[in-house]
Amino acid sequence: MQTVLSETFRASAAGQTADSILRSCVHCGFCNATCPTYQLLGDELDGPRGRIYLIKQVLEGATPTATTRLHLDRCLTCRACETTCPSGVRYGELLDIGRAHVERRSERSAPEKMLRWVLRQVLPYPERFTPLLRIGQAVRPLLPARLVAFIPAKHSATAWPQSASTRQMILLDGCVQGALAPDINAAAARVLDRLGIRAVRVPQAGCCGALSHHLNATEEAHGHMRRQIDALWPLIEDGCEAIISTASGCGVHIKEYGRLLADDPRYGQKAARIAALCRDISEVLADEDLSQLEPRPQTPRRIAFQAPCTLQHGQRLNGVVEGLLTRAGFELTPVADAHLCCGSAGTYSILQGKLARRLRANKLAALEASGPALIATANIGCLTHLQATASVPVKHWIELLV
Repeated sequence: MQTVLSETFRASAAGQTADSILRSCVHCGFCNATCPTYQLLGDELDGPRGRIYLIKQVLEGATPTATTRLHLDRCLTCRACETTCPSGVRYGELLDIGRAHVERRSERSAPEKMLRWVLRQVLPYPERFTPLLRIGQAVRPLLPARLVAFIPAKHSATAWPQSASTRQMILLDGCVQGALAPDINAAAARVLDRLGIRAVRVPQAGCCGALSHHLNATEEAHGHMRRQIDALWPLIEDGCEAIISTASGCGVHIKEYGRLLADDPRYGQKAARIAALCRDISEVLADEDLSQLEPRPQTPRRIAFQAPCTLQHGQRLNGVVEGLLTRAGFELTPVADAHLCCGSAGTYSILQGKLARRLRANKLAALEASGPALIATANIGCLTHLQATASVPVKHWIELLV
């Protein structure tokens, strides 16, 4: 794709990256075939190829409009297009640049700005999010059915093991997961303990910065990232083997730290080291002997696995969890169009609720078609989104192994 970016912008690091990515696109349109929003809406501008054209026009000097922003906002950042693209177009990276550029040059309405600000001020902070969630859960029985789906039921955490293992790995708390599904990490810690690995918690690490990043609050996102690096660094220096995430949405973002902070003179090298050490829990288990892991007898064996976009397209770990579950004796039911997003996508289910609900309905129809007793997933956002209307229980897959 030919570009005519302004000399000033093209001389910047973002400009050089955008120019390189744009030139790698050959207009083939294969990306549209696997794009969830294009499948729903049938609009070229709601597919990757159309959005690339919109970004190109804006970066070449065209004035972005509210319509431009709407088409970019509708993108789930699922990155299914990257898995499909024969030319290796780094669409997600280009979208970050384009959205930031549009955000600076196009004013949002006051209600839009307020909602995004509230999300950024509440969700990344457990000390703010958890009390609000608990209030909602307390009044949940009194709410009409249409509102109950927006407030997940309360779950209690089981105890963490008192491990004496010499092998140590950091197990990230994250931000919302501890309030929404506290037993995920407790289950992961018990599994790791049975494999001779002690899971180390670092509560002060906080949010990974993904939420702010995807809402175009770049400096705020970098602040979260630097705080996490500062919190984890002493343990890295002490020899922790890995940084484990049980939320694939967090994991894919942390693995990008090296790129996102590459120009930071103080944090660039540390960010690259953190990114290199970050592993999804499935990557850790794939390297271990799992013969001693025996799921509880009452655990359903016939399950459907929903592979989050951040796992299969972002981290390119498609098939890893499925292999682990099969090795553990589970029967995985077939899932049509498994590459398509469930509609959660971070804050997407809040900001683009109508589209998110349609995507969820389609995903649940595919997941439940073969009659599984349970749906397993690998990301807290997907779990919460699907759980709201699923006809069977939805669990993180690691919970099935204890």
